[in-house]
Amino acid sequence: MVAPLLVLAVGNESRGDDALGPLLSRRLADWVAGTEMAVEVELIEEFQLQVENTLDLEDRKLALFIDAGNEPQSPFAFYQAVKQQMEGHTSHAVAPEALLGVYAMVHDEEPPPMFVLCVAGSAFELGEPLSPQARLNLEQAFDFACNLLQQPGLNSWQGLALSHAEDVEPAIVAALL
Repeated sequence: MVAPLLVLAVGNESRGDDALGPLLSRRLADWVAGTEMAVEVELIEEFQLQVENTLDLEDRKLALFIDAGNEPQSPFAFYQAVKQQMEGHTSHAVAPEALLGVYAMVHDEEPPPMFVLCVAGSAFELGEPLSPQARLNLEQAFDFACNLLQQPGLNSWQGLALSHAEDVEPAIVAALL
């Protein structure tokens, strides 16, 4: 049986704050393991998204993509990913929106709703440790993600995404409305 909720975290632990995705995923895995949600949630860590990750989306009701980024103005941004066609012919570094587009094309059906939790980072240099600010952002993102997993419903996640719209690019917000 496939867990209805997928958490897909990406990042490179060798690049400072890029480790935020895997670190958050591990914290969530430890937290979920001690709850009855353990059968409802599957957590997967990846170095980067690839087209093969469409297979991980099969039979899911909801998906959460976690990554680090330097775009959010606050500790993290949260929004619903909007399906897009994948540009180019590469199997590396697929964006969440493109992964949804590939899913629809390969499986000939709509993908499950996917939300993005982008944790703010600032130091992405090779060999750097996690920055002090990223550590603080990780704590806030963990609390937020725990709240998400406790209310895994499309309507509640969409409401939370709209309440975080000020932290997201205007084009993404327009696509959500």
